[in-house]
Formats: sequence, structure tokens, C-alpha cells
Amino acid sequence: MKYFWMSVRFVLAQIILLADFCYRPKGTKRSQEKQADLDEQCQQLALYQYAACPFCVKVRWAMKRNHLNIELRDAKRNEEYAYELENQGGKLKVPCLKITHLDGSSQWMYESKDIIAYLQNIADGHTRIELEPSLAKAS
Repeated sequence: MKYFWMSVRFVLAQIILLADFCYRPKGTKRSQEKQADLDEQCQQLALYQYAACPFCVKVRWAMKRNHLNIELRDAKRNEEYAYELENQGGKLKVPCLKITHLDGSSQWMYESKDIIAYLQNIADGHTRIELEPSLAKAS
């Protein structure tokens, strides 16, 4: 019975990966200046995820749709990321968005709907991530 469920999980994972590849949305077009600003803000974000997790796929689609370049950290294939997620974030659950603040503290957001709403607010300009002085544009 154990091997049956492992086989089912393997097949479902392959279907999810295929759907992710086939139906991945196109990114939003923006001016170079606005995209550069978003890219700078996104340097303080990291998404802990599993490649075949359907909730992670939803978040990656939102990132792609809004053309947000956020570091992806596969907590299933990288033990260091799994350790960070569990020990710093509090639980080994994906998707999880790590938001690093100016003071060095981190906020860990776990629910896919909350993550997608947060990313949409960043893309729309309603939420702004304060940049570290080293990342801020020189005026």
C-alpha cells in the first residue's frame, strides 16, 4: 500500500509540473525604471517552496504574472533552506515568503493567498519594501 501512495504522489507531482510549464502566465510589461525599482525591492524577498506543490505553483504564477524577480529557495532539495525555514520561520511549511526588513529582522508569511495579495500590492505600488541604504538609488 505504501508504494501505491508513493506512485500516486509521483504521478500527481509530474502532472503539477507539466501544468506549471504549460500554463505559466506571461509577465507584465513595465517601464525599465519601474521594473528596476521592483527588482530592487524584491532583493529583500525569498520564497521557500517545493517545485511540485500546487500552492507554490500558484505563488510562482503570481510572481510571473507581476514580473517579480524573487529568489526561489527549494526547501525539499536543499537541507540548508529547510533548516532555515523550520528554525527561523517556525515551521517546515511551504509556500513561505521571507521578508527581510531594514533592521535585519525577518517576517515569514505562510499562506499562499496572503503571499499572492502581498505580491500584488507590491506590483501595484500599494506596498513598498524599504530598501537598505546600500540598495537605495543614489540621487
